[in-house]
Amino acid sequence: MKSKLTAVALAAIVVAGTAAAAIPASAASKAEPTRCHTADLKAGFAMGDDAKPEMEQTEKQTQAYIWFTNQSERTCTLSGFAGVDMIGAQTTDGTWSLARSSKTPEKMILEQGDTVDFSITLLPVAKSAPQKEKFVPAKFLVTPPNETEHFTLKWPFGGQILKQDGATRPATYLNPVGL
Repeated sequence: MKSKLTAVALAAIVVAGTAAAAIPASAASKAEPTRCHTADLKAGFAMGDDAKPEMEQTEKQTQAYIWFTNQSERTCTLSGFAGVDMIGAQTTDGTWSLARSSKTPEKMILEQGDTVDFSITLLPVAKSAPQKEKFVPAKFLVTPPNETEHFTLKWPFGGQILKQDGATRPATYLNPVGL
């Protein structure tokens, strides 16, 4: 009989201990933020002197930066690569969907008003290059990661890029958000 009472007493302690260890809903941590949607964001080109691409030089690659700002009233996340399609100013340019770098994306948490950017690596080419070798950017269609709606941004920097829209390893490509 003693062993039955001990077993019942132990069971009661285990149940009581388990119940005491439960965390009340009011003390539970907030749910993880969900991803940012296009409607949550604003986008644009970074225009500071240190952020402008060096389009007048043709010796090396340069970077342009596009930013996203969370304009919603909630915290949200961005992770991965934006989609970027360049629309050319020349009739022969068409649309160029930029390739992605091999960099690994990181999850970025954006509270209301926070801004994060990503870079586009560009290879400028001389104005004297034959028309078929240069792409003259006019507009960028920028789609946030994991979204289908895009922003249309006018290219503000001038210059032209070595046309490699069919290359398997082009010198013009984009990096993940936050890197």
